[in-house]
Amino acid sequence: QVQLAESGGGLVQAGGSLRLSCAASGLTFSTYTMGWFRQAPGKERECVAAQSASADSTYYGSFVKGRFTISRDNAKNAVYLQMGSLKPEDTAVYYCAVRRGPLEIRGREYDVWGQGTQVTVSS
Repeated sequence: QVQLAESGGGLVQAGGSLRLSCAASGLTFSTYTMGWFRQAPGKERECVAAQSASADSTYYGSFVKGRFTISRDNAKNAVYLQMGSLKPEDTAVYYCAVRRGPLEIRGREYDVWGQGTQVTVSS
């Protein structure tokens, strides 16, 4: 059974940084595309970043503007989202997700989701 567990969320002031982690189990991690998504209250879920299994393709949402970096450690079955220059509009629940296949930015294309971690950015 594939399981994902996010951690690293919290409350941070605008301009600050956070590093989200997602630990995966029950899968051959290196063969999966990984994605980070977020959903704010009253808003649709959106793809923050995604990276293909081989890490040769990476996507960032247009709102990222160089502030975030997705990375993966296949030896540790983990994917990370380093977030910097955080803004109040980054406040959301952040989810990691996996899919077998090429990189996708549509959430419905992902097979397994974590429970989410809250990120709150104060002004």
